[in-house]
Amino acid sequence: MTKRKLLITHNIDNTHIKQIESLVPDWDVIIGKEKETWEPHLESAEVIAGWKKEMNDAENPNLRWLQTWSAGINGLPLGRLEKADVAITSANGVHANPISETIFGLMLALTRKIHTYVLQQQDKTWHHANMNLELHNKTVGIIGVGAIGKETAKIAKAFGMKTLGIRHSGKEVEHIDQMYTLDHFHDLLPECDYVVSTLPLTEQTNRLFDKKAFDLMKKTAFFINIGRGQLLDEHAMIEALQTGAIAGAGLDVFEKEPLEETNPLWEMENVIVTPHTAGSTEFYNERVMEMIFIPNLEKYVNNELPHLNLVDYKKGY
Repeated sequence: MTKRKLLITHNIDNTHIKQIESLVPDWDVIIGKEKETWEPHLESAEVIAGWKKEMNDAENPNLRWLQTWSAGINGLPLGRLEKADVAITSANGVHANPISETIFGLMLALTRKIHTYVLQQQDKTWHHANMNLELHNKTVGIIGVGAIGKETAKIAKAFGMKTLGIRHSGKEVEHIDQMYTLDHFHDLLPECDYVVSTLPLTEQTNRLFDKKAFDLMKKTAFFINIGRGQLLDEHAMIEALQTGAIAGAGLDVFEKEPLEETNPLWEMENVIVTPHTAGSTEFYNERVMEMIFIPNLEKYVNNELPHLNLVDYKKGY
């Protein structure tokens, strides 16, 4: 009789390996990030934890459940997986701490011109750089109030900030002073001193931040994007930054990655570029295992559908 197979395409610690093996003692459990470790098992795996882009064209006739290692699912072959009735669970929730820290790192750096002073330090230049802004008591608009947005709002309250939010349901949450639905996106923008994009990429959110959106922002506003590069019209944002339609931007994600050397964003004094590392953390694998995968595996082995972060194909997240 052929054993059922679980494939994990990342290196995890021994504690989690033992927990998993105790839940599926009769399964073949394959673990390792090297391609030569996981590639031979793609066709026979019933469960895969950690999808790689190289898998998009592979055949997975036995696959029943996929656990992603990221919050976004737009890089998956969703049409094929939906047709095969594969349950997908995402890594939503594991990023709340590191990404909210990155968001405030970017907001503070732009406000207090830390990035400018770092460049001046390299040239041994002692110059005030006309720094005069404060973060305290300003208004932040959080476009996409999921786990990351909630944590960002909580931190914002420590700075005495007014918090505005957008979420699909419009349901109120703690630390958000006023919640909107996406239908009121344009109404929120003119009120914000900081606009933070944490949205997933869907048909509805694709290029949501277009020329009109940037024109509606305050000229003193800073734009932070840690969601997806395709959430905005990059050319419209660059024009807004070049003409002073907005004050600056902190960007961790881009339409094309790695960011091309010829892209003007690299050399803009009012822009901070980070290489899609906002979610990077020493606790990443631990949180995926303990918060999502192992609890879902406990359900799965009892013939129940994984329930934590189960993706809705229609919504796209």
